[in-house]
Amino acid sequence: MLVPFEEIVPLFSEFEHTAFRLETRRGYATDRAGARFQAFMRGINPAPEPDNPWHVNVRAKAEQGARFSRVRIIDTPPTDGQRFLMAAAAANADAGEDIRVLARAEAEELELPDFDFWLFDSRTLVRFHIDADDTTTGVEVITDPAEVLAACRARDRAWPLATPSGEVWAQVRSSV
Repeated sequence: MLVPFEEIVPLFSEFEHTAFRLETRRGYATDRAGARFQAFMRGINPAPEPDNPWHVNVRAKAEQGARFSRVRIIDTPPTDGQRFLMAAAAANADAGEDIRVLARAEAEELELPDFDFWLFDSRTLVRFHIDADDTTTGVEVITDPAEVLAACRARDRAWPLATPSGEVWAQVRSSV
């Protein structure tokens, strides 16, 4: 059953050990609509936002021993949306989130899912439903063991091969 994203927000503060995200899109409508993305497109790197609620929560969870991580699949060359996410990742990393990137060709070889998801404590899968305009239309909360296990396996295939976002961003930035 599809629910609005807002309904799963409590999961980000309630999980106990791990929250993992797989990002598969070439860009997100919410990013493109924001002032930070527009500034980035004019050559201004996203400024850190330590008081941003996301960063505050990531720091709090890290202090409790919990971990946020994600793998972003990127194209070669990366799209504007992917470049923006890599530029903004430093602030997430400063808050305690481990963000890595994986080339789309490698993700396809690994047969990773072609949809975005969050995986909480390897027990709860939140699958995003995103339309052709890159707008999230809702999410699906899944606890079916087979589907959760498939997401765990995707995470476990992707993670060891993904490169820290900062390393990739340094290479991308120097080539632009």
